[in-house]
Amino acid sequence: MMKIMIVDDERDVEFLFRQEFRKEIKQGLVDLCYAFSGSEALEYLNSHNPPEVVCILSDINMPGMTGLELLKTVKDHFPNIRVSMITAYSDEYNYKMAMNTGAEHYFTKPIDFSKVKKEVFNLS
Repeated sequence: MMKIMIVDDERDVEFLFRQEFRKEIKQGLVDLCYAFSGSEALEYLNSHNPPEVVCILSDINMPGMTGLELLKTVKDHFPNIRVSMITAYSDEYNYKMAMNTGAEHYFTKPIDFSKVKKEVFNLS
């Protein structure tokens, strides 16, 4: 089973991902966990040694630690975890920063879950 972490300060995103991945969750292919801030995500990763998470899908624009800051910290401390960014406000600067910092992919909202699933399941 693949453990995927969703990091987004908007709590309704949890319901959206659960709905979109309900078949894969039911089949035991995916286990989703959630963090509602970058610092909460790091707390989770640091409390599991080694972290079970293989993939993180993180929003870029969050209060406190941004998704780009989270990406850099995860890549520095957990280089094997794949991180993809999600944003409602796609711009060249954030795209370049994300890709140069080691993001696997850059998804824009509204999220195309067929693309997300394709990327997630190519990771295994």
